[in-house]
Parts: sequence; structure tokens; C-alpha cells
Amino acid sequence: MKYDQDSLKQMDKRHRARFINSVIGTKPALMVGSQNAHGQSNLAIMSSAFHLGADPALIGLIIRPSESPRHTFNNILETGCFTLNHITADIVEAAHQTSARYPEGECEFDAVGLEKEFLDGFTAPFVAQAPIKLGVTLVEHQLLAVNKTHLIIGEIQLLDVPENAVNHDGFVDIIATGTVAVTGLDHYVQPTSLKRLSYAKVDRWPEEIQ
Repeated sequence: MKYDQDSLKQMDKRHRARFINSVIGTKPALMVGSQNAHGQSNLAIMSSAFHLGADPALIGLIIRPSESPRHTFNNILETGCFTLNHITADIVEAAHQTSARYPEGECEFDAVGLEKEFLDGFTAPFVAQAPIKLGVTLVEHQLLAVNKTHLIIGEIQLLDVPENAVNHDGFVDIIATGTVAVTGLDHYVQPTSLKRLSYAKVDRWPEEIQ
């Protein structure tokens, strides 16, 4: 079935949101930890994080606009740091529940039963149950004119990764950690490994990396 701009515009708003969010494919599902200047913690699941560069180690994060307060966004601008925490199957319901609109004074960690921890003096809170944790500091913030979403650019300052998930060549095997991903807004999937392929060159076909 084919869709054009007119047919997309005619869709119910929520139907269109689910459709467009899921058609792009699998995305990372990460919990973003933050706290304000008074120490009030916040935790929110997001699927908009992306790799931006390795030297320096940069992460991009898109936060959509809303008429309601964006506690995570406000905390990041206020304190200049946040954490990204991977999700596993045993905490996926709790992670999903962090998308509920809890009032500003209520801590999502407590509300959904996830353990908060602080590592090596980093200001923002991590999720203790997360197999992979990233501590990130704010480098740049841009308001995107095209749809009024916010682009957050951060630099990785701290990483906590299981030793058995890091291959000899630096590749992090998230499959080994049980990390889940998401399609759309609510469909969580458990990725399986297919294969790794060698660097592509015009004079030879890629070979599988063992």
C-alpha cells in the first residue's frame, strides 16, 4: 500500500504518530537520568538518541516540544549533564512507565521501582539495573526551526560497560548484555545477532568478522 502526503495528513493524529514512529525501524530504547539544581531526580525513556561522533565522543538527543513541562529537558539545561541507561527485558515495564507524566516533585526512580545510583562523582543519576551506563555533559543546544524540537548535543564523560561485552577491536556487543530496542512508541524487541562484516572497499566483497 502506498501513502502520499495527502493520505498522511488525513490520518488521525495519534494514528499518524504511531505510523511514522514505527516505519523508520528499530531504535535504541534508553532511559535518560537527570536531576535539577536542588537534587530532585528525574528518569524518562527516550528513543531519539544517536551517535554523532567518536573524537570527541558525542551523542545527539532529540526532545520534542510540548505544552506540558519537560522535566528532563529543563534539568539538562539547568545542570548541564544527564545519563543514558540501557534497558533489559526484566525492567522494560518499569522503563516504559517512566514515560507517564508524573508531577515535578515525584521521582520516577521511586515511582517505577528502579534503583538510583551515582558513579565517580558524576552529578546526574544512573539506573543501577542498566547493563550499560553513559554519563554525558551538555555541549550544545539547538532549537530546530522545522518542527520546534530540541537538539541536545552531549559529550560522553563516563562509561560503565560489562567487560565481557567489549570485543578485542573495541566493538561493544549489546546483544551480550540483553539490551532491548524499540519500534514505534511501544513495541519492545530483543535484537539477535546476524553477523559483523568487514570494512567495505570497492575492490572486494565484505567478509564476516568472527
